[in-house]
Amino acid sequence: MVPQSDSLNPNNSDEDFFSTTTSVASGSTSSDSKPPSPTQSLPPQIPIKWPPEGALTLSWVTDLMQAFEWASRALPPSEFASVLPVEVFDKLVLTSSKILHKEPNCVEIDSESGLGSDSRVVVVGDVHGQLHDVLFLLKNAGFPGEDRFFVFNGDYVDRGAWGLEIFLLLLAWKVLMPHRVYLLRGNHESKYCTSVYGFEKEVLTKYGDSGKHVYRKCLGCFEGLPLASIIAGRVYTAHGGLFRGTVVTPSKRAKKKNRKVVHNPEGNALTLGSLEELAKARRSVLDPPWEGSNLIPGDVLWSDPSMTPGLSPNKERGIGLLWGPDCTEEFLKKFNLKLIIRSHEGPDARDKRPDLGGMDVGYTIDHIVESGKLITLFSAPDYPQFQATEERYRNKGAYIFLEPPDFDSPIFHSFEAVTPRPKANPYYDFEDVIDSDEELDLVSMVPDS
Repeated sequence: MVPQSDSLNPNNSDEDFFSTTTSVASGSTSSDSKPPSPTQSLPPQIPIKWPPEGALTLSWVTDLMQAFEWASRALPPSEFASVLPVEVFDKLVLTSSKILHKEPNCVEIDSESGLGSDSRVVVVGDVHGQLHDVLFLLKNAGFPGEDRFFVFNGDYVDRGAWGLEIFLLLLAWKVLMPHRVYLLRGNHESKYCTSVYGFEKEVLTKYGDSGKHVYRKCLGCFEGLPLASIIAGRVYTAHGGLFRGTVVTPSKRAKKKNRKVVHNPEGNALTLGSLEELAKARRSVLDPPWEGSNLIPGDVLWSDPSMTPGLSPNKERGIGLLWGPDCTEEFLKKFNLKLIIRSHEGPDARDKRPDLGGMDVGYTIDHIVESGKLITLFSAPDYPQFQATEERYRNKGAYIFLEPPDFDSPIFHSFEAVTPRPKANPYYDFEDVIDSDEELDLVSMVPDS
């Protein structure tokens, strides 16, 4: 039985968004978030300064949140460097990258990580540059803390106007609480997607002459983002989902070192991969060609569920896999799991997939099998921010609470978009670029060298 979702509607007055920060940090889940007026108060510190010896504090991170929110309403994007100077950006990204690159491909959140009988885990789906909805989500779910873990399931950037602010804010939380905040990678944390869907142009606009430097540093940080998580040994989370296995074919020589590992690309030869194979995959490459050691990460970031049994190439996207309910059952049973939480599909993508549920309330339960469930979670309400047609999806976003003792019974919290959003210009040609990630120009995704 799936717990009934809460439907949360942010109030739209000018009361200071951060007036209840203290109660949130102590565990409140009040839903009366209200966006601020830029004329009410200035942020606590402009520009943001790197703390002495790099020792981040909760007040530093909440000051950063407030500064970003204020600047989104009061300053043009070209003045962003006056809020967060490039030297502070460099230190934040360097510090967080060192933490991220040391994490395994699949992070385990369990008793050794501090998960206990008084803990809660918050799982968040795609947020796509919608800063004000992320701020609301953090306030409503309660900030990360000793008893509150967060797993973000990728796609922080692109399409929305504030992808840089979201990514930097989440990196700050990661530095502050590295064993309570986990940032997984999405398919949009890549060079190709960010060059098409706006993040690259956003960074160049906000940092001007230093923009290329900042963008390169972001790409380097993307390489360190883990691919998946296992929560309490019961829940698997990844942006796209499942992945194919490998086949070892011995060469004519008997020596083990000469065996060739083949990642089967053919549909009739596909088998589900194992967590051991996921652990060994190479995640540092951002873009296609998805082959060899880079094929499993491509599957994890781009694959989609289907109601058709079996495992097959994802021809709609041209990348990754489609997997049916039988594959969900096989994966859950093989690894003694109860739940798969993935993201990757918003209302635009689901609008083209009548076999699966729509993304009206921020989540869908796609497969119910003997061993458990497969859930798609999407946390960007009223998405996309910039839409080519006058008729909007007006979808809700959602996040999930996982609670003890087993952490495998999802509690859904749906929420409306924070309105009004500050006026912003798009950083990509949203009228010319398709909403979903289908029909990608695969040729342009392959590096020249």
